[in-house]
Amino acid sequence: MIPFPSFCWSYESTITMDEIDKKILNVLQKEFPLTAQPFLIVSEKCGISEEEALHRIQKMKDEGIIRRIGAVFDGNKLGRVSTLCAARVPEVKLENFVKAVNANPGVTHNYLRNNEYNVWFTLVSENEQGIDSFLAELKAETGVSDILDMRAVRTFKINATFEV
Repeated sequence: MIPFPSFCWSYESTITMDEIDKKILNVLQKEFPLTAQPFLIVSEKCGISEEEALHRIQKMKDEGIIRRIGAVFDGNKLGRVSTLCAARVPEVKLENFVKAVNANPGVTHNYLRNNEYNVWFTLVSENEQGIDSFLAELKAETGVSDILDMRAVRTFKINATFEV
């Protein structure tokens, strides 16, 4: 099974987007071609050259409108395990804690939240022991012990695309 491409974008930029930029975003979200030259296909769908499509996509990446273009794999089908964690991190330990979390290659997301549990991250590992070991090491290294480990009991997937 070919993974569905993941496309993350943010509309917090001051860049002015025209109809072609919007069409590019829609194609990237919903119809990303899995071919040797995907951006050529994107450009054809948008009525522009491949060079222009790549230029526009790079500009939207530079401006922060596009954060990521990549595949989303079903970790369970690949034999991986994952968890969502929420940590209560005192301000004085925040920088060190975030560095320690981000140093793990299995961390896929890490967010600062305005909440009692102010750092949220997702972690993927080869097995349950990998998650347990990392969280134990993280607690020991950072002195932050209040980390909620919220492993999924049941998985729900939704199609989160946004017409631009």
